[in-house]
Amino acid sequence: MSVMKTLTMYYHRLGSPRFFYGYATRWLPWIAGIAVLLLVAGWGLGLLVAPEDYQQGNSYRIIFIHVPASIAALSGFMAMGVCGLFILVWRMKMAEILLKAIAPFGTLLAALSLITGALWGKPTWGTYWVWDARLTSMLVLLFLYIAVQALHNAVRDPRQAARAAGLLSLVGVINVVIVKYSVDWWFSLHQGSTLKIIGETTMPWSMLTPLLLSLFGMYFLYAAIVLVRAKTEIVWRERRSNWVRQMLSGRNHHGV
Repeated sequence: MSVMKTLTMYYHRLGSPRFFYGYATRWLPWIAGIAVLLLVAGWGLGLLVAPEDYQQGNSYRIIFIHVPASIAALSGFMAMGVCGLFILVWRMKMAEILLKAIAPFGTLLAALSLITGALWGKPTWGTYWVWDARLTSMLVLLFLYIAVQALHNAVRDPRQAARAAGLLSLVGVINVVIVKYSVDWWFSLHQGSTLKIIGETTMPWSMLTPLLLSLFGMYFLYAAIVLVRAKTEIVWRERRSNWVRQMLSGRNHHGV
């Protein structure tokens, strides 16, 4: 089987709620386990082992929660934008389910980013909040996450709600770009990117290692939560289909 045929097969299978449910069930324990291991290692090293910063002392340690939460919140909304594209162009049902599953934890992460940023800003800037471009655009991101969930709750038809939320998510990707490059485009008290894909980072490995572990752990945690929520949404939407009825009756038969 060619690579293209293999990719096409998995595209159609992952686009099917039934097949996606099966894949999610098999992979969820592994993803959740990896998330726990990475977060315990990252936060343990970052909060207890990493050295003090020569300028900020121990207050910088909030970076091991703040940065992963911020990056994951931005990545989550980008994923929602991709889902929105698939919803509007190809009417893919799994994209509707995933968009709805991504939004709640993304909202929590955006709020966590703002809260930890405020706690970090007090000893660094002398204030919890300033209306600079990075903080303001991050606040807008939180409002966009809330708006997506509000659309899902306000519109009765789940498919119409998904199209409205998909359009908002696709347009909202513009704000993700603004958050990312706001420090470069406008004057900001906020420091530049801590992690760099291109170029050398200024962080020593004793700090960078736990930060990377925390970041990947947050990604895996996000994935695990999305899979749990997606499975729940699939069962609800497909509750009248034979495969869901057989699965639920089998569980009830075995006392699950």
